[in-house]
Amino acid sequence: MISHHPKFELIQAFVNGDLPASLSAGIAIHADMCPVCQQTIAQFTEQVAENSFEEEYLDRFIVDDNEALDTIASIDFDHMINNIVESSDIAVVVPKVEHTISFNDKTYTIPAALNSMEMGKHAHIGKLTRARIQLNENEIHTSLLHIQPGGGVPEHTHKGFELTVLLAGSFHDESGEYVKGDFIMLDSSHQHHPISTNGCLCYTVANDALHFTQGINKLLNPIGSFIY
Repeated sequence: MISHHPKFELIQAFVNGDLPASLSAGIAIHADMCPVCQQTIAQFTEQVAENSFEEEYLDRFIVDDNEALDTIASIDFDHMINNIVESSDIAVVVPKVEHTISFNDKTYTIPAALNSMEMGKHAHIGKLTRARIQLNENEIHTSLLHIQPGGGVPEHTHKGFELTVLLAGSFHDESGEYVKGDFIMLDSSHQHHPISTNGCLCYTVANDALHFTQGINKLLNPIGSFIY
């Protein structure tokens, strides 16, 4: 069961269109798997739409009530509806086409939010495989990260933020177990050592390098931006 969700402020920014593409995609991916956040997004979207309509109505019509009534009375609604019904421009629903990606001979279905995004080549380090998603957002790096069974990321903290949305499988760290659909947002106040017993695939977004904190793993700090 999904137990980690985006904060309301993030959902609000998502609906308002204020997030970079990487974070928007992360929330869309999570919402596809989370009925609770689907409902929250739908309710807030409806609220925003109503507010926008009311503002537009006030701007256009309230200034001059008589002009507004004349405008509405002049509309031929029957003609408008006939034009819409008879139009050849009505969109035809196109069946969804699933896209897949393979890591270490295991194939996964890519979330619909990523279907139009360009994937980079696979890069490997130990039991980790990373495919960078080409969004060109400067310091923000977006990836698909695959962890083989028994693999993990050495204990680290974060110089910036780190978003992980679990697409398949599970992993655990000092804070507990994470399952498919979980939305995990961390920052420099968090330190953890994620391990996947049976393997997993994650959507990750980070705006700075990882900072490894334990023993010999500190030697990996020069390549901290490679993983995420």
